[in-house]
Amino acid sequence: MFRHHGGWFAVLPALAFAVPALASPAAPASIPKPPPAPIVAHVSHDFGTPVTDDYRWMEKPGSKRFATFMKTQNAYTRKVLAAIPGKQALYEEIKRDANVGTSVFWVTRADGRIFYMGVAPGQNTAHLFVLDRIGGTPRLLIDPMRFSTNHIPQALNYYFVSPNGKYIAFGVSGGGSEQAKLRVLDVATGKLLPIGITRIDGDNTDFPPIAWLPDSKGFIYYRLHKFGPHAPVTDFYQKSRDYLHMLDASDADGATDKPVFGWKIASGVPMTLSQDALVATSPNSPYVLGLFTENEELQTIDDVYATKLTDLEAGKPVWRKIAGRSVQMAGFALHGDRLDVITPNGAPRFKVVSYDLSGTSAPKTVVPPGRDVIISLAAGQHALYVGAMRDGMGRVKRVAYGSDAMTEAAMPFQGGLGQILADPNGSGVWFRLAGWTTPSAWYNYAPQSGAVTNTGLEPPPKVSFAGIESKEVKAVSWDGTMIPVSIIMKKGTRLDGRNPTLLIGYGSYGITLTPFFAPTFLPWLDHGGIIAVAHVRGGGWYGDAWHKAGMKATKINTVFDFIAAAQYLVDQHYTSSAHLAGEGGSAGGITIGGAVAWRPDLFAAAIDSHGDTNALRMQFSPNGPPNEIEFGNVLKRKDFHWIYAMDAMAHIRNGVKYPAILAITGANDPRVEPWEVGKFAARLQAASVSGRPVLLRVSYQSGHGIGSTKDQEVRSLADQDAFLFWQLGVKGFQPDGSK
Repeated sequence: MFRHHGGWFAVLPALAFAVPALASPAAPASIPKPPPAPIVAHVSHDFGTPVTDDYRWMEKPGSKRFATFMKTQNAYTRKVLAAIPGKQALYEEIKRDANVGTSVFWVTRADGRIFYMGVAPGQNTAHLFVLDRIGGTPRLLIDPMRFSTNHIPQALNYYFVSPNGKYIAFGVSGGGSEQAKLRVLDVATGKLLPIGITRIDGDNTDFPPIAWLPDSKGFIYYRLHKFGPHAPVTDFYQKSRDYLHMLDASDADGATDKPVFGWKIASGVPMTLSQDALVATSPNSPYVLGLFTENEELQTIDDVYATKLTDLEAGKPVWRKIAGRSVQMAGFALHGDRLDVITPNGAPRFKVVSYDLSGTSAPKTVVPPGRDVIISLAAGQHALYVGAMRDGMGRVKRVAYGSDAMTEAAMPFQGGLGQILADPNGSGVWFRLAGWTTPSAWYNYAPQSGAVTNTGLEPPPKVSFAGIESKEVKAVSWDGTMIPVSIIMKKGTRLDGRNPTLLIGYGSYGITLTPFFAPTFLPWLDHGGIIAVAHVRGGGWYGDAWHKAGMKATKINTVFDFIAAAQYLVDQHYTSSAHLAGEGGSAGGITIGGAVAWRPDLFAAAIDSHGDTNALRMQFSPNGPPNEIEFGNVLKRKDFHWIYAMDAMAHIRNGVKYPAILAITGANDPRVEPWEVGKFAARLQAASVSGRPVLLRVSYQSGHGIGSTKDQEVRSLADQDAFLFWQLGVKGFQPDGSK
């Protein structure tokens, strides 16, 4: 399964209320220390290295003792957080800021209409809408809560529109589980077709589990294998297959659908247990692509095959290998006989190579390597569109079919590039752009005139960042590498070392935290607070080379880069250790966990959000084997030593003054097991002598954060921010009554 730990940064902390004066943090009155976790001595000797893991018992599936630990810890945490003054007012502030505008994302254009997911003020979940034209009245197609039978929050995981615009294949899952049933909606009537196929995993930020046939008469879908009750948990995401389903099929659950690609489908198309199977189509191509991948965000596509669509529909696909693992394919676009791929071969910031699927000509480079990092492709009717970035700022280029002549759009401002969307039956391209101080919007690039105009699809929020500025600086890491750091603060902020500051970092899978617009940052910034984002190695700020400089054997660079960014903020007097907090989530748990373990003196507080803080044990979770390509295999001698270095749990020491920690997990998290977060919290509670709190917050109706409702996000952010304000000494949030 090519699943990363991402998702958490879509809901970054909304530091929504503060005052400039600072106080000494105090402990809530009359609240006892957390209930200690049982210690069961366990020492293993792995490749000559002794590893102490006294909380290994938490990993036992269905453990009642672990469930009790989580419930008592969560109850304790809720009590502590409730005792922080100002938290309820903070919740109301964040709730207000979360509803200042409408967010529009995952846009699709089909048959002249516009489909999009959106969350409007007052809405709690993302809905699916359709527009006949820009400026028209949107029509609601799917409210995911209509599928809730027990009030458990539901989320629209994915949707795919048929080329003729008549049908939508979609999945809805509950409680953050991400396990969605595939359904099909008739766009004209709003009625569901009699289709309900289970074992479909995925969401719009991951991979396309649905590929419509160009004639819209059916689709190919990705499906997990049947997971037996006695199978090892690590087998869950293995042996996937892709099936063909026709809309006029007699069975609703896909029971008679035939597999067309994937595990043991064809002897000439070998698939390993660590791989996942993906199928892709295009409205304007007679080919179907079959791809084996081992990682998320299409960072590592191992093998690419193609077959004629007519052969597949006849039930006799002939898969011909187009490219192998050596291409290191990181993205693609299909149009006619042409397959354009992003590859880092000889190009540390990527290049684009075009393959002729008919086999009549050799591959050729159509976008050579250069200063820009190539991040995405979109196939239009007359040209290929390329999304790129330079120093994190987005660019859009057009490569004409036939001549491969390249032109570049004039960007309306410097910002982070989101989705690029080409019309397969028209000219031009749409793209989403956002800045640290500029709201996100959808723009149209018209190649005939060169004009770039705001489509108006995403209206501007009713909030102003006129008094806010952003800076791009660089910190020196341990080996002399300059690490980009984005800083957002109010204009005229005094650099006196007293500003409450949150440093955010991730650093895995080549994912880049490009500029984004967060209205919920504004109250904090208005009162002199600072937000910083460290673009550490392991991410994609400078392309493939930057990613590989922070993965596997070099993963420790990610941690040290984050520490360097924190030290820079202190050295340049943006803040001080007493007023500095760090945050990492998901795979960023390696980042923040490592920073806390290596430099506990540098931070007053830290947020571990659904974090991979026990990397040595990730291998033995369902999402472990799919992530070998990024982190390695702990069962191999060479890999073990670098995974040991990146494991936060392994480096926590007794008797050390650690920062205050708020560890957050979701009971239904399918990506990072709750026991990873639980073990980290328990270990710190036992080891730290700082007197600062270590809290474990559990949400029992959410997972990895993907699919959480707006109110769930707001409540979580209010808890996080109140905790940080308390620990950073912000007056008005101190339980001793100081204001």
